[in-house]
Amino acid sequence: MSDLASRTATPALSLPPPYTLTTLREGGDAFAHACGHAGRLGAGALVWVNRFDVAEFAVVLEPDEPLAAARRAFFAAMNALGDAIAFHAPPEKPLTFDWPDAIRIDGGLIGGGRLGWPRGAAEDAVPAWLVFAATVRLWRMEAGEPGVTPLLTALDEEGVEFPDAAPLIESAARHLMSHFDAWQAHGFDAVGRAYLERLAVRKAGERRRIDANGDLLLQGFAATAAERVPLVPALVKATWVEAIGT
Repeated sequence: MSDLASRTATPALSLPPPYTLTTLREGGDAFAHACGHAGRLGAGALVWVNRFDVAEFAVVLEPDEPLAAARRAFFAAMNALGDAIAFHAPPEKPLTFDWPDAIRIDGGLIGGGRLGWPRGAAEDAVPAWLVFAATVRLWRMEAGEPGVTPLLTALDEEGVEFPDAAPLIESAARHLMSHFDAWQAHGFDAVGRAYLERLAVRKAGERRRIDANGDLLLQGFAATAAERVPLVPALVKATWVEAIGT
């Protein structure tokens, strides 16, 4: 799309209950704002940074499980974000996850998800809140031709064009409700399987599952014990954030 810099109209988000919208100006930080004000905002609050080149938002969640188990809400939210993007992506452009939080299209990094929880919260106690946040590159703004940095991309370069961030965020919000409904109706396994279907790099014969505390368990065909890949250190590190440079 030409003359992207001239796009100054503020799109509106249409969100179903129980979502309530907080809009930040460009330059705001949805993740930091939602974590800093989660107690006041309450469950269902959606914080959105009004940018046209990037979809950046955060959702406040109110878990009913101890923190160690409640973090699995992250996988439901990643599924929702993946569904929202994949619906509009060309079928030849596969959407995949890097464990646990980065999102790629056709191998190119477009963004990812983050999870926040109260500082000092005990693993065996129900936390007051969780925050899921996501950032997805819609448009490639820096100079250069598409394909110059093949490991970093944006949706428009991959044939996925949104007029602005609103439709993507609205879709992700609705898919999130669907994945939580599936969790409630069928247990976490339904959520875990959907996530693992998009998780990249699988060895032949390898079995994968998500443990009760969110860790990834990998077991080879002949292995007697599963390899454990911890969730929490990876969430804290969130290496994709610096990589996409938004």
